Amino acid sequence: MNLIKKLALVAIVALFVAPLVAESVNAQALKIGFVRDERIKTEFKAWNKAQEQWDLESKAWEDEALAKQQELQDMSDEYEKQKLILSEDKRRERETAIRVKEEALDAYTRQVFGPNGTAERKHAELLQPLLERITRAIEAVAVEGNYDVIFTLQSGLGYIKETYDVTDKILQYLEDNPE
Repeated sequence: MNLIKKLALVAIVALFVAPLVAESVNAQALKIGFVRDERIKTEFKAWNKAQEQWDLESKAWEDEALAKQQELQDMSDEYEKQKLILSEDKRRERETAIRVKEEALDAYTRQVFGPNGTAERKHAELLQPLLERITRAIEAVAVEGNYDVIFTLQSGLGYIKETYDVTDKILQYLEDNPE
């Protein structure tokens, strides 16, 4: 289970257990913070740069796939126009060439867009270091701010008091510590 899911689980447990603990042992108030995931994605400059790079590479792969698809379509259209006037050998030759193009397009699509394909590996390569950096920033802000729990809004909790939002601190930490 990744750290964000663990933090969300801890937050949920803390929300239910904290009142019981506070009553029974007169404990201190629980200090909770949350992170707006979407703000990190839109305001963290390194994330935006990685997203721009991803968009460029994705577009190049899509453009290549479309070019291969168009080439196959053109070849098929040309064959359909001429097949009645072609000899049996030429028809088989063209049909074989079309099948080879179809297989090449399928192979390219699987290689780039399939499970564990080039696109998936590149996406992980671009984002994994940033996710690790964000996790470290959350941990650092939690320690420095003496938070008991910091979780993300993607955990699906319904209500969170706005005073617990630490997104600005996370963004500031990321900007102040460029590594």
